Amino acid sequence: MAQLEEGTARRAGMPAHESVVAEKLLIPDRAGTTTGTVPMAGRTAYRILRTSEVDPYDAPVAVTEIPTFEAPKPAPTGDAFRGKSRKAAKISIADAGTESFDDLRDLITSLPSEDSMVNHQPLITTNQNSERVTEEMRSVRVRAYLYAASREDDNDFHLIVGRDPEASPSLYMTMEISGLPPKSSSHFVRLKGARDAYNAFFGSDLPGTSYDFYDPPIPIEIEGSLFFDMSHATGSRPGPQSLRDNMPVIWEIHPVSAIVFEP
Repeated sequence: MAQLEEGTARRAGMPAHESVVAEKLLIPDRAGTTTGTVPMAGRTAYRILRTSEVDPYDAPVAVTEIPTFEAPKPAPTGDAFRGKSRKAAKISIADAGTESFDDLRDLITSLPSEDSMVNHQPLITTNQNSERVTEEMRSVRVRAYLYAASREDDNDFHLIVGRDPEASPSLYMTMEISGLPPKSSSHFVRLKGARDAYNAFFGSDLPGTSYDFYDPPIPIEIEGSLFFDMSHATGSRPGPQSLRDNMPVIWEIHPVSAIVFEP
């Protein structure tokens, strides 16, 4: 098990000390990929903290099942979206002008209430043909920080994005780099561009089923369509246990249509 200074692990935005199973230094080069063992001048090195933390509705992952960074990578599952819940909305981009936010709190404040969406008329279903409703026809861009990420069974990368680590109170929100629609989709090129940018930054150090945390959190500019995750309107809410209490909404940016690291 990785050794992590306990005081550091418990500061805002970090995983539970006992959940960390491995760590590695991530050093992006100027092209956005990872390389070397020493940061280039003016570049930030990030620790990737691989943990046993998962979403509460997922089965716990045994420490022995979490691959170390040196272990052989499991066979790739491809990039195509493999889910069903609200599939039509999750792989489509809202046709709307882009609203910009410099603080995640302002974006969260602008969202319709959970009650109004749960009781929406017409009812929002989790059927795979469930299209975007009017309130989801918003495209947003926000400057924020990537605190943690995992890869879901449907091939979405599940990003936990938060405010500046110096801001108070801490707030986090789910944003998802979606699995890809068919190539015939008018949304394919933009969604693939976001996925390619994400893959390029992390290289061979993409997250798996359990959450990877980033120390320090990685500054990003992220753009995408607002989405209300009706599948979490009842039962457990998403997010790793260390951050879930500060995730006030089940709204998401989903899908992410563009992501810039270290803007």
